[in-house]
Amino acid sequence: MSASPKRWRAAAIATAALLAVSLAPAATAEPAPGVPVQLLSITDLHGYFGEYTTTVPGSRAGEPAKTVGGGAYLASHLKRLRAPQNSVLFSAGDDFSGWPSETAWFWNEPTIEYLNMIGVQFSTVGNHEIDRKPAYLEHMMKGTCRGRPDRDLCFTDSTGQRFQGADFDYYSANVIKEATGRPLVEPYHVRQVDDGRGGTLPVGFIHATTTHTPEEQLSYWPNELKFLPEVETINRYAEELRGRGVQAIVAVVHEGFSQANGAGYNDCTAPFGPLADMNEQISPAVDAIVGGHWHALVNCMLPDPAGDPRPVVEAANHGRLINEIDLELDPVTGDVRRDRTKSVSHANTRDVAPDPEVQRMAKYWKDRLPARGDQQVATVTGDLTRTSGTDEESTLGNVTADAFLWAANKDGQADLAVAMPGILLRDIPFAPKPANPADAPGRVLFSELVFGTVYENGIGPAVVRGTVTGEKLDELIESQWQRGADGAVAYRHMAVSGNVSYTYDPDAPLGQHVDLKKIRINGKPVKAGREYRIATLANNFFARNATPGFTALFEARNQDRSSYSGADALWRYLEARSPVRPPKLDRVRPAPGNRPA
Repeated sequence: MSASPKRWRAAAIATAALLAVSLAPAATAEPAPGVPVQLLSITDLHGYFGEYTTTVPGSRAGEPAKTVGGGAYLASHLKRLRAPQNSVLFSAGDDFSGWPSETAWFWNEPTIEYLNMIGVQFSTVGNHEIDRKPAYLEHMMKGTCRGRPDRDLCFTDSTGQRFQGADFDYYSANVIKEATGRPLVEPYHVRQVDDGRGGTLPVGFIHATTTHTPEEQLSYWPNELKFLPEVETINRYAEELRGRGVQAIVAVVHEGFSQANGAGYNDCTAPFGPLADMNEQISPAVDAIVGGHWHALVNCMLPDPAGDPRPVVEAANHGRLINEIDLELDPVTGDVRRDRTKSVSHANTRDVAPDPEVQRMAKYWKDRLPARGDQQVATVTGDLTRTSGTDEESTLGNVTADAFLWAANKDGQADLAVAMPGILLRDIPFAPKPANPADAPGRVLFSELVFGTVYENGIGPAVVRGTVTGEKLDELIESQWQRGADGAVAYRHMAVSGNVSYTYDPDAPLGQHVDLKKIRINGKPVKAGREYRIATLANNFFARNATPGFTALFEARNQDRSSYSGADALWRYLEARSPVRPPKLDRVRPAPGNRPA
């Protein structure tokens, strides 16, 4: 039976309507709301949590400079900036081994108390985190009392508690233990963020430390640690994270870059430097790169190798800036929506109320400085002086070389030690300071010896040992006579340990002042082809930061690092040998017939 005209017309209308709908352009669907993740970072704090004032340029080129600084203000800004959901606060390294006395005099434990107080959730190992033995980093992380030869650790903090270490972990993927081939600390970690729907999404953080660390005189590691290439290591772990289903990945790299002079801290004008170069090679799987090390102020969105922009930032140093990167994650895939990424740096201005708890904590440590500085560390029976400078043998130079040899033989073996010209700063007098009632004749105070007096800072390069031939030793000694740009030859005295002696001809041609056969170690003549273990400060074993003109140790074999820094060595040697008698000035003498009348 055929359909009625009415029914046919109704069917036709319905078909036409359906066809019209199917042919109409589809409406653009809005993506599902994303999951916000806020990354707040600081870098290169170096222990500047106390009262500290400095400046930064304006946010953009041409804007006026701003007064910034101080840990109490930094804490207040962080509280103000933190998002209520999925906010992550971290450091890009070099948190400690800084030089403010209120932290340096207590081996940087106060800095860890501060970072705990402001809520840092993790940090990258910077070069200064490994200025001392790996056990010292372990101490900072876990509160152990190991890691320094003097066992002078675990101070009582501002809450009255014994130091317990960081409430967070340190990471680095490319710092490797030579003995095991394994990373010194964990290479990466994954944080779960709230997706707002009752579940979580993963965000991976890969960490790396500048491979230039061994070129830093405080962090020279000729043995025990090696440093893998940053880019290669980051890319390998990025692939591993992707294999684990982690789509949002951040690289935190203690390596730096900068921009053209005159730019603002939120500008990206002609960026240059290692991190900018690395960005061109770091996998597109990495969605943001946070750097440090250069103490630079730069905030970029740079294309990754696939051409997609991503933030590459460095937020200055000493708490001057806070960088904020806002990511938006796809709620289904967990990947970062790159077109929604934002990055801005905030100045640590002093126009907010300082955090009172941080002020209290900083005052506690500063108030302890006088008692700490007045601690007796040794006694002397006479002045230890540099005499007229670096052009002659001195009691201070000799005792420093003796200290280096003593330290080198505490945990290794050395035949001799030298102290290069230019490292000693102030004399250690027998007479007390009249203005300090804690001082007394012959008494050597902590404040006199360790910080700002004998060495430029409280850490100093490590004592390093290396093997050289007698011929190279002779070359090293000859290096004391150097020809200047004007053609004149100047003498720069290098102190030798007390078991070394030699004579020299002051009028001989350059390179012929010392007869190798006249050099003696423990009373025995040095032989050209024989090998000797020599100890001195780390920087003199490589070109960067070496004492100018002294190159003979650059090829020293079997180099290894003592547990002692130069400052440690001098301090503990004087302590162990106290009371210390000024050594005789008879280790280096003009040859017979060349003595002054």
